[in-house]
Amino acid sequence: MQNVLRAIGVLFVTGLSFNVWANNEGSGCELQLEANDRMQFVQKQLMVDSACETVSILLKHSGKLPVAAMGHNVVVALESDMQGIAADSFKAGVANRFVTPGDKRVIAASDVIGGGESTRVSFDIALLDPAQRYVFFCAAPGHWVMMKGELVMLP
Repeated sequence: MQNVLRAIGVLFVTGLSFNVWANNEGSGCELQLEANDRMQFVQKQLMVDSACETVSILLKHSGKLPVAAMGHNVVVALESDMQGIAADSFKAGVANRFVTPGDKRVIAASDVIGGGESTRVSFDIALLDPAQRYVFFCAAPGHWVMMKGELVMLP
């Protein structure tokens, strides 16, 4: 028991922790993601059940700052497309959710929200190829560097 407690202590000291909220609720088709005022997503990985027809991500902003100061969204794309989408975000602007309208690289993009708000984005799982690597990230200019994670498709 002492070894287990010591191992848990090491995980927290090194910054690694287990977050039950990071796991899919229910079937794995409804995912939850938390953003905060420290320009972070709490979850670094979201797991999608391949049996889903539609995937829905609920983004909650647990901070207090408004959209103008610390707005966040969630964008789903191929890992190889993330930097290009992020590079275009400033030009796209907040009115377009920091995503260029009609950008074919974007699988899904939520609204931009401020502290205390939440938003949901859904997409058809048929848009995902199990052989590819997918990410989720915040497209607000500069945020993607810290606010990104892996979207994993489970068999």
